[in-house]
Amino acid sequence: MAKKVLVILGSPRRKGNSAILAEQITKGAKSAQAKVETIYLQEKSIAPCKACFTCQKKGSKGCAIKDDMQEIYPKLLEADAWVIASPVYWFTMSAQTKIFMDRCFGLPAYQSDPFKGKRIAIAMTYGGEDPFDSGCVNALRTFQDAFGYVEAKIVGMVYGCAMDAGQIKLNEKVMQEALELGKNLAAV
Repeated sequence: MAKKVLVILGSPRRKGNSAILAEQITKGAKSAQAKVETIYLQEKSIAPCKACFTCQKKGSKGCAIKDDMQEIYPKLLEADAWVIASPVYWFTMSAQTKIFMDRCFGLPAYQSDPFKGKRIAIAMTYGGEDPFDSGCVNALRTFQDAFGYVEAKIVGMVYGCAMDAGQIKLNEKVMQEALELGKNLAAV
């Protein structure tokens, strides 16, 4: 049975560098026979978490906020694997990605242990030459901590320097790593 991979793009640029890396991961996953769906967070209306804890109450029917996350929750649950792609903005992930991550807090209201065993790939791009002083490591660490806590498995992370749109394509090493990550993500 083919793996289902859900790609979450957290960049305001539909064809930006992090989207290019995600597309390369997608290409690898499709070569391994995975079915892939992509969600552009920039095109969704997703409100920040209100910390109302409705989703955490016994017998909860889900998140109290009625916005586009309601259509994303079932897709997250159905997917075997996720790709989360974001540029670095102000020393961490983009606001779109952060809001998405915060709203995943409500996912257990829809299914018990929704993250356990979920396979995750992370793709990040940043300006500057260094993943440390650019803030990329801040975002990577956030993903590691969050997904480790909920017992999801980060299959791999690809990241590279690219300021101008499309520039990441020139980094052959990172592009190849992204392709291989997609294959590994879709592996049985």
